[in-house]
Amino acid sequence: MSVRSVLAVASAALIAGFALAAPAAAHVLVQPPPASVYAMTAGRLWSLVAALLGLVGVVIGGLALARSAGRIGTGTGRRGAITALVVGLAGAVVGGLVVAAADGGPGTGYGIVGGYIALVVGLIAMVLGGLVLARSRRTG
Repeated sequence: MSVRSVLAVASAALIAGFALAAPAAAHVLVQPPPASVYAMTAGRLWSLVAALLGLVGVVIGGLALARSAGRIGTGTGRRGAITALVVGLAGAVVGGLVVAAADGGPGTGYGIVGGYIALVVGLIAMVLGGLVLARSRRTG
């Protein structure tokens, strides 16, 4: 099994898991954080997961963009581009949910800073995926 296939299957499993966990996440996100400032709260955990999703999308999109820039692999990277778009979108949506559910500002335990980071990283992944798709349409 190739690395691309493993990444595609892993990202699809993550996205399916998040789609099934979204109602539970919305319920968990509205609960108040514990008294400890250093504890891993639900908001912080979800913002971390969203940021990691966005980061995976950026890596896949960057690899697809690098592959589509070479002469040998011209036009190959559509799967990577679509994966980067989908994973980046998932990271941005989860990050947006964290930001929307946060009642306090930075340092309150709701994960608002991580949510904003996930939004930005997810959007970057989507831009990279879009660039690869645009490049593959021009050459193919």
